[in-house]
Amino acid sequence: MTARVSPHERWLEMAREHPELHEFLSGLRPGEVLSGTVAAVENFGVFVRLDKGPAHPVFPGVGFVTWPEVTWRHVDDLSEAVRTGERITGEFLQYDTWNMEARLSLRALQPDPFQAFADITTNGQELHGPVTKVVPFGVFVQIADGVEGLVPDVDLAVGDEVSVVVTEIDRERRRVVLASGRG
Repeated sequence: MTARVSPHERWLEMAREHPELHEFLSGLRPGEVLSGTVAAVENFGVFVRLDKGPAHPVFPGVGFVTWPEVTWRHVDDLSEAVRTGERITGEFLQYDTWNMEARLSLRALQPDPFQAFADITTNGQELHGPVTKVVPFGVFVQIADGVEGLVPDVDLAVGDEVSVVVTEIDRERRRVVLASGRG
């Protein structure tokens, strides 16, 4: 039976085997802006070959962007937001010592469409947009670029153009609740 390796033991082994990579990653500071080229787009995130720093011994890039950190907008497939070979810039979040990679955020350097929407929209305001998704408890309607809201308990189809009224904007949970519109 093989003994389990603790995260600290794994990190020590990786740091010993790849001192240049460890030195590079441990020298990064949260908030630092890094650039590179998308090396691979997977269903769980994006690998990035960083402009500075060594290659990764296992992964296609030393930078990694998790799905939620790629974009503020909803995408069904990460290739809708980034493509292999594309040049990108991201904010360094942390040194992932288990995988020896730089965790990055692309969306940290992008304006947040939800907050911009919330700044100019009020409860009771009427909006128009297409139904983007049907769920058992209602539908989602695109009410601004990168912003969708829920209309509960209605029977509509994806693609239907509808009028809706804003009933609640929850900045903390990043949610908009809508009601069927007047017209």
